[in-house]
Amino acid sequence: MHYQLIHKSIEFIEQHLEEELDLEKVAKAAGLSKYHFHRIFRKYVNKNVHEYIRARRLSQAANLLLYSETRILEIALQCGFESQEAFTRAFKEIYDLPPAQYRSQVRLLIQEREVFTMSEITGWYITGTHQEKYKVEIDRRVCYKTSPSMHLHSKEEAAQDDNGFGTLMQQFQAREYRGRRMRFSGFVRTEDVTGWSGLWMRVDDHQQNMLAFDNMQNRSIQGTTEWNHYACVMDIPSEADVINIGILLSGSGQVWLGECEFEEVGKDVPVTDGSTGAENLPSGPQNLKFDQQPEHSASS
Repeated sequence: MHYQLIHKSIEFIEQHLEEELDLEKVAKAAGLSKYHFHRIFRKYVNKNVHEYIRARRLSQAANLLLYSETRILEIALQCGFESQEAFTRAFKEIYDLPPAQYRSQVRLLIQEREVFTMSEITGWYITGTHQEKYKVEIDRRVCYKTSPSMHLHSKEEAAQDDNGFGTLMQQFQAREYRGRRMRFSGFVRTEDVTGWSGLWMRVDDHQQNMLAFDNMQNRSIQGTTEWNHYACVMDIPSEADVINIGILLSGSGQVWLGECEFEEVGKDVPVTDGSTGAENLPSGPQNLKFDQQPEHSASS
């Protein structure tokens, strides 16, 4: 599946961020031609490989500027730039400040408060079977790109109960999205997840009957992982009334979520709620008279 291919290629990029990287190297690691890989990567991640690598290196550089005393030239070279001047131009394009000014001004801002409390995450709320065992905050130290990440993590008591879960979620009206194929996606990083984690998306009608659902349980995130791209894709039926999106954590551990998107995608992007399994089914009914035997039984 293409999503697995994208995950594999992003893992490769994350592991080699400080080395020389280009489309050819990443495509080769994914086992595809440059042309085919470029097309798939852009379709699923919404940026080409060069843009992705550049964004991740600049995010790494921003973190080093804020939380280390490494010289700017050393940061520039470590993050793959040939000179401090080239690094400064690229950094300013994304962060609107040159590196030295970013280091001094943003440090002053975050000295007062490293994290925001749950009440300041507009539009989102925490729930789940054991929501009291989980905490959510905005984390300025762990960024996917330019923005702080959402940090969902377990409290001590959650470590004893891998069956319970907490989730950060939001709900909104489905009216605008009826008849369209929509994708909820984001970049996720995990640490010491004992159960599992994943993005999720659910569509309900006006009587709260579930019309479509995917929580990534069949492709869940476990253990400790670097930033990677995940998505839930589904068709929004005409009778849809409410769309729910979120990220869940089952058991203990920590999850960071960054750069979420909710967008329409083409019909060439497969849905992830299991409704595309028809191609694995027979073309019509079979053995209605119960007079057929499996091939291996006929020879016995």
